[in-house]
Amino acid sequence: MLDVIIIGGGVIGCAIARELSRFKLQVLLLEKTDDICNGQSKANTAIIHGGYDAKPGTQKARFNVAGNKMYESICAELDVPRKWNTSLVVSFSFDDHDKLEELLRQGAVNGVPDLRIIGQDELRAREPNVGRTAAEALLVPTGGIVCPYELTAAFAENAATNGVKFRRNAEVISVAKTEGGWRVACKDAVYRTRAVVNAAGLYSDRINNMVSEDEFHIHPRRGEYYIVDKKYADVFHAAMFQLPTKMGKGILVSPTIDGTVLIGPTAEDIDDKADTRTTAEGLEKALRYGSLTWENIPRKDFITTFSGLRAHSDKDDFILGEPADAPLFFNAGGVESPGLTSSPAIGQYLAESIADKLGAARNEAFDPIRHSIPKFREMTMEERARAIAHNPDYAKVVCRCETVTEAEIREAIRRPVGARTVDGIKRRTRAGMGRCQAGFCTPRTIELLCEELELDPTEITKCGGDSYLVQGDVLPNAEEKGGEQE
Repeated sequence: MLDVIIIGGGVIGCAIARELSRFKLQVLLLEKTDDICNGQSKANTAIIHGGYDAKPGTQKARFNVAGNKMYESICAELDVPRKWNTSLVVSFSFDDHDKLEELLRQGAVNGVPDLRIIGQDELRAREPNVGRTAAEALLVPTGGIVCPYELTAAFAENAATNGVKFRRNAEVISVAKTEGGWRVACKDAVYRTRAVVNAAGLYSDRINNMVSEDEFHIHPRRGEYYIVDKKYADVFHAAMFQLPTKMGKGILVSPTIDGTVLIGPTAEDIDDKADTRTTAEGLEKALRYGSLTWENIPRKDFITTFSGLRAHSDKDDFILGEPADAPLFFNAGGVESPGLTSSPAIGQYLAESIADKLGAARNEAFDPIRHSIPKFREMTMEERARAIAHNPDYAKVVCRCETVTEAEIREAIRRPVGARTVDGIKRRTRAGMGRCQAGFCTPRTIELLCEELELDPTEITKCGGDSYLVQGDVLPNAEEKGGEQE
């Protein structure tokens, strides 16, 4: 009998896992795909939101503001880079001044500090590249940026170090109440647990509706993005929002923590929870509206496009805690934007609620510190020399675009809840995220996965499932053949 099973390995599930490891509990996290951070958490705007946009009194407002306040300490403990670069909500007509005032009042009610409206002169002084029709803006000093997949990995690694078990490729097919707890079944295993946490993202409605008559439904909302090359890292300092609509916060233009620039997302309600295609119509819309903020967007310097799905629920709010008819079943459902910002606060709230209900004691051995993989690209020449002297694999650059070394890739595989796929390596090290989009580094990345995991190249996938990268017989190298091979 386990104490807690968490269903879902996104940023919310991994944040809850880390917070539960502060208590003396046997915790297992089940993730249906090959890796953590494979759903919403890998494809979003990577913003630490201030909290001005959420309707007062909602769970989104409460946990956004609370989570924002936790980020500095959380990122310091987990060695995750973050930047408090501010956010600007830009209006493109002076006729919209009342809407900015409304956001200002709403943010103040939510408890967002130091909000103010700035005029055109200050806006252009701060952001000289903003579009010519920009009129004024709401300045959000507590806005920031973070890497969502590095944060998710950090939560997971720290949770695992403190005793949480993780199982991947473990899709939950049923949850049922039993005497003394819950029965959670996967395709190849059945678990019994005292409590369940539903952090299944886009599928959180399916899990909830297995056990509770208080049903909710997730309607996937697709957002499409462009990523622009690092040469434009300084085009904007702040995350540049547009006045929001009922469909979202508009088309964003924002620097990322890694130096690229994001343009997006669109907001399209769809039916298929797995449809992460990009479309000509969606990308054209991102460009059309994004050009209000950034005129003459450099199309020749796009690195890639992608889309993500948001778990928009018919409750139009986060769904947190126990349904009345399902005690010790805890929802973390309908978590869309500002879910990334809210994740530390949601994790703390649900973990403390669960520990209280289970009567769990504190784990005195809990260690909140996690160290990131040292990044060769960020080292000084002296630091590089020391790293190579300590580990010669730092002298072997695998990804030229992002200057990622063999040492970093090997460590990403070896770490708790380590990488098992090419995309898993990419999200933990940035190998393959640069200008050539893995055109150069994929063969060596496959080799390293094979060496570390004792697999054949035909067993390595891009992102799990059937996404195999090599087919057929792999030829021996030229030395083994005794001659050259074509």
